[in-house]
Amino acid sequence: MLLILLSINIIIVISLTREGSAGFLLGSAQFIQEKYSNDLYNVDKMNYFKTKMFSGSDTDPSMLRIGAMNLLLHGVDEPNIKRQDSLSVENTVRDEYSLILANPPFKGSVFQEDISPDILALCKTKKTELLFLALFIKSLKLGGRCACIVPDGVLFGSSRAHKSIRKELIENNKLEAIISMPSGVFKPYAGVSTAVIVFTKDPSGTEDVWFYDMQNDGFSLDDKRSPVQDNDIPDIVERFNNLSKEKNRKRTEQSFFVSKEEIVDKDYDLSINKYKKIEYVPIEYPPTEEILAEIFKLEENINKELIELKELLKDE
Repeated sequence: MLLILLSINIIIVISLTREGSAGFLLGSAQFIQEKYSNDLYNVDKMNYFKTKMFSGSDTDPSMLRIGAMNLLLHGVDEPNIKRQDSLSVENTVRDEYSLILANPPFKGSVFQEDISPDILALCKTKKTELLFLALFIKSLKLGGRCACIVPDGVLFGSSRAHKSIRKELIENNKLEAIISMPSGVFKPYAGVSTAVIVFTKDPSGTEDVWFYDMQNDGFSLDDKRSPVQDNDIPDIVERFNNLSKEKNRKRTEQSFFVSKEEIVDKDYDLSINKYKKIEYVPIEYPPTEEILAEIFKLEENINKELIELKELLKDE
C-alpha cells in the first residue's frame, strides 16, 4: 500500500533506516520488478536497481545478513546496507533520499549522548519512535517523500517532544495524509494501534491533511491473521489518488480533510478521533403498551404449550 501511495518509480533512491529482515526494501524491489519490468531491460537502469537504489542499516549483524540474503535472492546484488545506528553521529547521510519507507521500532529509548545533534535539534527526546521521524526529515532531499508507520501515541502525545515533531511536520514540511490503522494489523508480533504518516519535505508547509479511518486490511485482526473479504486498502489507494474528490466529504465519513488552522488550534493533534464526528442513529421503540401486550401474548402461548406438554406426559 505504501509503495502505491507514493507512486514509486524507477529513478528513486529508497532508504529504510532500520533494516531488519529488509521486508520493506524487498517489497519495494518486487514492486519495481513487476511494474517496471520493461525498464529493467536497460543495462544502466538494471545496474542502478542492483547497486544504488536501496539503502538500509541495522545494529544487529544477524539481521543484516538475513536482509542482505533476502535482497540478493530477489535480484538486488549490492544494496547499500550498513551495520550502523542510524540515529547516531555515525550516520552522516543528509538531504539524500528521494523516498523513505519505514516501520521503525514502536517502543524504545536511547542515550541522548549517542544521538546525532541535528536530530535532537528537531526533537529532544530519548523515544525512538519520535527520533526516527526527525531522522527521516533530515535524510530526505528537497521534494523527497516519506511513508512511515508509527504508534498512535506519536499522533496525540502531550510531551514537548511529541508536539515539536508534529509541529515540524506541519509547519516546515507538507504533511499529506494520516491513515489510522486498527490494532491487530501487526499481530502476532504487536497489538498496538498504529497509523501511516505520509509527508513531503517541502518548506512551504502544510495546507490540509487528509485523514482515513481504516477498519480492515484484508486479514483478520487476531493472532491468526487469516484472509477475510473486508479490505479497505483498494479504497484508500483510490481515494488518495483522487484527493480533489475528497474535499467535500463530511467528518462522519471514512475519510475527510482537516485544515492546517484547525490542527494548529488543536495543539497539532493528529489523531483521527480528534476530528472525526460520530453520527448516532436514533433508535425508535414501540410504545410501552405494545411491548407489554406482546409479552403477555408470548406468555399465553408458552402456558398453552406447557399445558399440552403436560397432557402428553400424562398419556405416558
